[in-house]
Amino acid sequence: MRGVWRWRRNPLRRRTDRIEAWAALAAAVLIVLGATSVGWLAGRAAHGALLATVRIQHQQRQLEWVTVDRLISRTPLDPDPETSSQRDAHRRVLARWTGPDGSAHIGQLAAPRPVEAGERFRIWADGRGRVVPRPMDVDTAGTHAVMAGLGTAAGVGMMIEGARRMVVWQLMVRRFRRWDEEWERAGQDWGRAGAGS
Repeated sequence: MRGVWRWRRNPLRRRTDRIEAWAALAAAVLIVLGATSVGWLAGRAAHGALLATVRIQHQQRQLEWVTVDRLISRTPLDPDPETSSQRDAHRRVLARWTGPDGSAHIGQLAAPRPVEAGERFRIWADGRGRVVPRPMDVDTAGTHAVMAGLGTAAGVGMMIEGARRMVVWQLMVRRFRRWDEEWERAGQDWGRAGAGS
């Protein structure tokens, strides 16, 4: 900072140098204060929306018991026994369950572990008995909200830095244009002995 402070009285300082310094200071302040504030607000808004989603999903989804009728033998696409397709082929079952509304359902499911016919396991189902993903929990909602806030802050910071770089680019174009004008005024014989300059 001392070097920047001394630069303000330097006789070689141009107007564009001063504008560039102010642009850098403004960008730094906007990134530190503006981007973090926007990121915090975005994270807070995302957290509120995600908590509402968590409440709704926990109201609409229940665990239901499923009874395995039979294993479904499928030929795996990949003959390698270490791949997930081979392992998952052993876990596909035809199962029956009753939905929360009392409706009977039968369908193919992926068992959470290797099972045999007649065994039971639990699945998440909606109010009509359709299989749905596990509802989001509060910790996952918090993690997603933090990621949304950080992503927003980073995006705003990159936009501010991009704007600063555009200003600096315009200043450089102006400097080179002025430099070319000065060279034109100096003429082609600038610096030659006996050329009168």
